[in-house]
Amino acid sequence: MAGATTLGDLAGALGVRAEESAIVAELKAGSEDAYTWLIGEFHQPIYSLVYRMVSDPADAADTTQEVFLKVFRGMKHFHGESSLKTWIYRIAVHEASNRRRWWFRHKAHETSIEPAHAEFESGAAPALKDMLVDGGESPFDNVVHEEVSARVEQELREVAEPYRTTVVLRDLEGMSYEEIAEITQVSLGTVKSRLTRGRNALRQRLLAYVREVGPQLGLQAPEEREARLQAPPRFSPDGREVEVTP
Repeated sequence: MAGATTLGDLAGALGVRAEESAIVAELKAGSEDAYTWLIGEFHQPIYSLVYRMVSDPADAADTTQEVFLKVFRGMKHFHGESSLKTWIYRIAVHEASNRRRWWFRHKAHETSIEPAHAEFESGAAPALKDMLVDGGESPFDNVVHEEVSARVEQELREVAEPYRTTVVLRDLEGMSYEEIAEITQVSLGTVKSRLTRGRNALRQRLLAYVREVGPQLGLQAPEEREARLQAPPRFSPDGREVEVTP
């Protein structure tokens, strides 16, 4: 069974590569249909990634447009050393990093007229609530998730680079360590180190918030949860285990 599974995975991977090769050939030939597919497939996730790196919706839109211009112009130089997705994401990370550096040099002291938590038009970066909210939840649960998601997004923007990008690629984009290493052009060890430091930085930034609103929202700080898990169980006189609230 394991052998069959391995062969099936291999056949699937070969099929994906063959399909991607055909798409790349169409793109290099200048097919409008292929470029329409490319934009439909990658525009939303690329905008989402760029927005989380540059934080400003207008800058994210401009940078995303620049990413696709670089993709279109550079397609003739794409030779399949990595997957098409990895190549596009590498361009996006590079362009977003350049935009972020430019912003700090030229716009850091300007006041943006963009609302901090604006509702974005179609194609904008989705909030974490889109991945967290269950359609069957109560209105209160929805509000709780929206509040928590907004705060996570806010604190994530304050995590230093390159740790923030690594967290975004791994925890929000769901990429493998190998893909992240290709995109950011660092070793696997560096990816794992950056991910650990990024997660720790985000956790530290959220601790005060969790302590403040935890009782109302049902959240628990990591150290409190750890202490609770390590605490010895309590039993009632009839021998049943009971939960003891601190």
